[in-house]
Amino acid sequence: MEHNLKKESDPSQKGLLQSDELYQYILETSVYPRELEPLKELRAATASHPRSQMATAPDAGQLMTMLLNLVDAKKTIEVGVFTGYSLLLTALTIPEDGKIVAVDVNREAYDQIGLPIIKKAGVQHKIDFIESEALPVLDELLEHHENESSFDFAFVDADKVNYWKYHERLMKLLKVGGIVVYDNTLWGGTVVMLEESTPEYMKQGRQATIELNKLLAADARVQISHASLGDGITICRRIN
Repeated sequence: MEHNLKKESDPSQKGLLQSDELYQYILETSVYPRELEPLKELRAATASHPRSQMATAPDAGQLMTMLLNLVDAKKTIEVGVFTGYSLLLTALTIPEDGKIVAVDVNREAYDQIGLPIIKKAGVQHKIDFIESEALPVLDELLEHHENESSFDFAFVDADKVNYWKYHERLMKLLKVGGIVVYDNTLWGGTVVMLEESTPEYMKQGRQATIELNKLLAADARVQISHASLGDGITICRRIN
């Protein structure tokens, strides 16, 4: 989850471009003109939330839309929803009979902010929202063998300490050629900071992210690209 424009001195702020003007140029030139109206509306509505920085960055969302199109995604998983920006863009991109399994431990922000806009956009029927910890849901999906190697795409933007556990399960749920995108894989830039220089509240996530990045880089099951969009996203394409 993302994203306000950043101040270089605050490592908790997400987004790696050190020039606010350059980042704004990217948004205004390439991202906002292509952003669909329901997404604009949801992004604006989310801005007033006290945890608005958790929302998916619109530039990362633009790339996700392209990835969904490239794999002709129809059946997807989303772990971590917040107000639902990435969920809405997925629902707008997949076919009319596509389905999204969306999991979050708390649906309050989604119900209050995202759901009315999703309903207005006419895509609620594509979404199966499950209010739960993610691991039990993923394990339950795997109990039904028809779900193995059946999903086209996944997006993970949740508790960082469990990312690798999610990855192991998603490698069984995604089809070969399917894509999973992990958010916040540069964790406010703290992955290259000394631990003693890292704000206390970011230390656990920093260590989990460093370990995840090492494991993903060594995972022969996936082709990866670590992109410096938003707070860092890692794109993994299952190859075996």
